[in-house]
Amino acid sequence: MLNNSRQWFHPPWWLLLPALVVACATVPPARTTTPPMPTGTASPMQTSVVITPSPPPATPTNVEPAKRPVLMAHYMPWYQTPAVSGAWGWHWTMNHYNPDQKNANGQQDIASREYPLTGPYDSSDDAVLEYQVLLMKLSGIDGVIVDWYGIEDFNDFGAINSATRKLFQYVKKAGLKFAICYEDSTVKTMIAGGRLNAQDANSHAQKVMQYLQDNWFRDDAYLKSAGRPVLFTFGNPPYFSASSDWESFFKGISPTPLLITEDDPIKPIGAGSYPWPPMFLAGGGELSQATLTDYLKSFYNKAKSSNYHVGGAFPGFHDIYKEAGVGASYGYLDARDGATFSATLQMALQSNPDVIQIATWNDYGEGTSIEPTAGYGDRYLKMAQDVRRAGDAGFHYTASDLGIPLQIFNLRKLHKGTADATGARLNQAFDAVIAGRMDEAKTLIAK
Repeated sequence: MLNNSRQWFHPPWWLLLPALVVACATVPPARTTTPPMPTGTASPMQTSVVITPSPPPATPTNVEPAKRPVLMAHYMPWYQTPAVSGAWGWHWTMNHYNPDQKNANGQQDIASREYPLTGPYDSSDDAVLEYQVLLMKLSGIDGVIVDWYGIEDFNDFGAINSATRKLFQYVKKAGLKFAICYEDSTVKTMIAGGRLNAQDANSHAQKVMQYLQDNWFRDDAYLKSAGRPVLFTFGNPPYFSASSDWESFFKGISPTPLLITEDDPIKPIGAGSYPWPPMFLAGGGELSQATLTDYLKSFYNKAKSSNYHVGGAFPGFHDIYKEAGVGASYGYLDARDGATFSATLQMALQSNPDVIQIATWNDYGEGTSIEPTAGYGDRYLKMAQDVRRAGDAGFHYTASDLGIPLQIFNLRKLHKGTADATGARLNQAFDAVIAGRMDEAKTLIAK
């Protein structure tokens, strides 16, 4: 909610948290520009596993908490595989890696230093989306902020939009929230690629805002403050950096969205801003803990005057752009076995934010993911559980529950669908997890 003072009950609940993770941390940089775009359009989506939708929980779980920040994960919907989309997408290959090849450990060759427990996946795969929203629910994450490229069928923008629409179906099914982070630099990309005339840029942005209004802003699950949808943009500066631009884009959009930009708000239209791993301060090398801390202290000090305050938590940063031949690395931030995430999360909590954005759920190319992998397991989700548990007495999921989504995912893949009794049983298991009936879910999975 909009709250200039943001005064909480005393003592602040975050002071009651156990130490999230040990050791000193050197904290990472983050994506400071939009990564290179693949050329050509994406293949049509062909979903390989179909999951029969079940109704949302009887008791809505997407009500904004009153006495704790909303915990949102920045989510990338840009992955494609041959089984679902007809070909490997650029974000798994970067025109360098070949996922059809495997290493000695049986892992596919992908553009990532970490390997997701599911293997490389498609962002439109029903089984993957179900797995991801279950993990978020169990870890206490309230929802997703989706990195969104707009509505045009240019490069992979159309595929990303399609995957986003499908993701939001599962987000709502799990009783979670969603919001959009609009990459308006895609306008520049389309102009450079001959898809859009420069003089049509503003009218295009107005069309994009109307699309958001017609499809998502009015949705009960969309992240709002005092009834107003919260719209994030990525990039500092964004392509549209003038307040007058956004004022014209929002004409006819009611209620007016809250505009949240990276690092610095666009005044007077902007309601606030969010921190992002400050890779620009690393100069392509390692970002020191002191530099990161100074950046965050400065950000949170400036944010005190904002109407809507967004904090940020980062697990680390270790991009693969140099190895893939895409370009120079943005730099490195050591995860320190979770200490970086712990340090940035604690600083965010201490700033009394309305929202904390985790950057990111699954940007494997930049090494900022918290989604479970073969390397760090479910470390970050356990830490998210600790934060949620400290601020929400009604949160009862435990660390031992975090393995259930992968069990359901593996059974979905084994049985290749949901038309049989096994599929119906797994649908019931999903509903049981969302409702907090963990013993029932475990029994259904074990049958």
